[in-house]
Amino acid sequence: MSNLNHILNRGVEGRKLFLDTSDYVRFVHNLYEFNDRSPAIQSTRRSSGDVGFTKPNIRKRIVDIHGWCLMQNHYHLIISERIEGGLTLFMRKLNVGYANYFNERYRRNGTLFQGRTKKVPIQRDAHFLYILHYVHLNPLDYLETAQKWRQRDAGGIKNMNGALDYLKNYRGSSYLDYIGIKNFPSIITTSLFKPALGDYSEQVRSYLDDAEMDYSSSLLLE
Repeated sequence: MSNLNHILNRGVEGRKLFLDTSDYVRFVHNLYEFNDRSPAIQSTRRSSGDVGFTKPNIRKRIVDIHGWCLMQNHYHLIISERIEGGLTLFMRKLNVGYANYFNERYRRNGTLFQGRTKKVPIQRDAHFLYILHYVHLNPLDYLETAQKWRQRDAGGIKNMNGALDYLKNYRGSSYLDYIGIKNFPSIITTSLFKPALGDYSEQVRSYLDDAEMDYSSSLLLE
């Protein structure tokens, strides 16, 4: 786990980074395209919803993306390096590439992201077992009956099935790929977390249903 990091950044002054579906799709496109030592020369969007790209050579990834989630004004990634300096290179390409796209599309100038990208090393077993849930559960902030999910008390989730259904319909994360529903499988590497977490949908249900587990405030990033 020494090479595993939780990466997050948000829009400057809390502004929205994703204004419509096209913005979300573009960021997902960039997660794939920029994770390579070689530049992309052509992109396509398959009917299944996965994003595919044609490369001049065999892909040589610079990082592994183990989990991700896009929110309206911020993003979360769980990343490990494949090459030395890969994380810094990937995040620079990702942030600059998306900012250039966003500013051109919306005819704006200036900084898009709020300061330097935050990097939180995942070094303890408890953090490793918790972080994928945390990233994937962020969209519950938009669900009125589940907005207190971080508080981890008996009233945090008022409708468990409704919360899980909401997550299954939220395509802006790697949650679907972890529960066996193809979303954007070409982006992520699931082999690190899957053996440790087993049946992921049941793991998430148990996590939300368990009010007794103690996750200290030091792990809360929002």
